[in-house]
Amino acid sequence: MSATNEARRTAQQYDPLGAMGSRPLAIGLGAASIVWALLVSVFDRDVVGSPTLSALTVILVAASAAVVFTASSPFRAPFPRWAFVAHVGLLGLASVTSVAAQWGPDRSALNDFMSLITATGIVMVAPYRPWTDLTIGGALLAVVNAVTWGVGAATFPHEIPVDVAAFLAAAPTLVLTAASAVFAWTFAGLAERVQIRAGSYSVERAERDGIAASVQQDRSTILARDVAPFFAELRTREVITDADRERARLIADGIRRAMVADADRTWFEQAVRVEGGDAPVVDDPDGLTAMLDADQRSVVRTFLRAAFRASTVDPAGFRATVRRADGQDDAATRADPARADPARTDPARTDPARGARVLLALDLAVADSDVGIHRTFDPYFAVLRVTFPDLDVAVRPSALALRFSYDQH
Repeated sequence: MSATNEARRTAQQYDPLGAMGSRPLAIGLGAASIVWALLVSVFDRDVVGSPTLSALTVILVAASAAVVFTASSPFRAPFPRWAFVAHVGLLGLASVTSVAAQWGPDRSALNDFMSLITATGIVMVAPYRPWTDLTIGGALLAVVNAVTWGVGAATFPHEIPVDVAAFLAAAPTLVLTAASAVFAWTFAGLAERVQIRAGSYSVERAERDGIAASVQQDRSTILARDVAPFFAELRTREVITDADRERARLIADGIRRAMVADADRTWFEQAVRVEGGDAPVVDDPDGLTAMLDADQRSVVRTFLRAAFRASTVDPAGFRATVRRADGQDDAATRADPARADPARTDPARTDPARGARVLLALDLAVADSDVGIHRTFDPYFAVLRVTFPDLDVAVRPSALALRFSYDQH
């Protein structure tokens, strides 16, 4: 992965479950900021100022906290840039209205709460945005604080020089912005190195080894169940009959069919079979699950393992359907050429550079309530949401349906 891509990835994208676990801290900081802004605005001001602007300041702080609360939900992951921009903009506007609300000779810098609230505001979103965004957003807030406090100090001179007042206003935000950016940058670097080391034993190699082991196990089962007893019977006979020859042919045909099925099986079908046995249904006639990249395969495989090992999931009620996003699969076209869509042969539609997408639908029968299903699978939904941003989850009593798409790689 290039340095540019690394700069764009966030702690939430590298570690969705860790980001979900840190969400209560962001919510707590947001709630504390609202309460603090409200209490200081009402009870601890040197200048009476404008109650309307003071109320507006509290509302803006609350709005920024609401943006973070909504956008940090694991079911809306990843945290979008527009939400970060709105968060920073609301805090910057609140800084301006806070000074305007108490316009006058303010003698206590401790009463100007917005310099610390903007600082903690950057900390709140540290797990959700890359270090570049954090640095830019924090620097902008620091500039807003420095300018507003500096203007106030110049208009109402006090013992503290104007440049010192401006620096004191910006310092908390600069310090915590630097800490947040270092955290995000360091986390991304460590996660990238871990991925490189883990990739030394590639997913493809692991799948190949797993399929090979499964094939060997299947063939050993056939040998132990059919071939060995048959040869043992032949050894006790003096004459080989036509019935023996027919039985030998049937055994050979069975081995041949098993070998063909093993050769055609995708990694996805192999994963489903290993975890769920022969009961689950995988409808992937064109082998489109082979086009998932290594990270996507790992996430899907983890969910499959968790689903089939859950005591409430019935493997017989599992069905996976994989189709191209245009809604017409190649198998149907091959079976009936008259059904072929002319647009499918259009170079603009089939050009791999355009990133043709594949739709994957998973339907599970779960013997549990919707609350119980959420309790069991919410952590996996959070990881799937980061990997597949268009994930759609439908939870109903005794049923779970997932829909998402991915590019053909």
